[in-house]
Amino acid sequence: MKCFLAGGHLYSYDYGTSAVNFLLNLRSGTCTLALSDPPEQVLNRANYLLHNGFKCYNLFKSNCEDFAMYCKTGLFVVRGNTVGGSGQAATVVGAPVALVMASPLYVAGPWGMAVMSLGMYSLSRYVVDIKNRPGVRKIPVEDLVTIVKVAMTDYDRTEER
Repeated sequence: MKCFLAGGHLYSYDYGTSAVNFLLNLRSGTCTLALSDPPEQVLNRANYLLHNGFKCYNLFKSNCEDFAMYCKTGLFVVRGNTVGGSGQAATVVGAPVALVMASPLYVAGPWGMAVMSLGMYSLSRYVVDIKNRPGVRKIPVEDLVTIVKVAMTDYDRTEER
């Protein structure tokens, strides 16, 4: 473990956290409202995907958080030809949007704007959590590889046009 961390820190990710804890936790990528499945199912998914592939890495559509979240919960975003999309990557957009939306409130002073920005940021994180997102389904691991291949093929076809 010391070699793996290379002087860094180990952080835990909380599954099944309460809505209050989720909203008060300002750092994205640390918790979810979704419950974790039993360890046997988690390990089965991870081993299956290790041997059969998950999909190509993409910071915004298919990253390590998507992989870990799927392995732990069996939940996956499937909407049209869009698959994946981690909550952590989505909040990269959420923070600036929250700041811009709160800017008209600058008349309330910098503290009012800061409070509103944090509130909007937390709310945007809540909306993109895997448990609340539209298009999320619990998918058996054997079906996931097929779904991802079909979606990526459809995506490649639209890119060619």
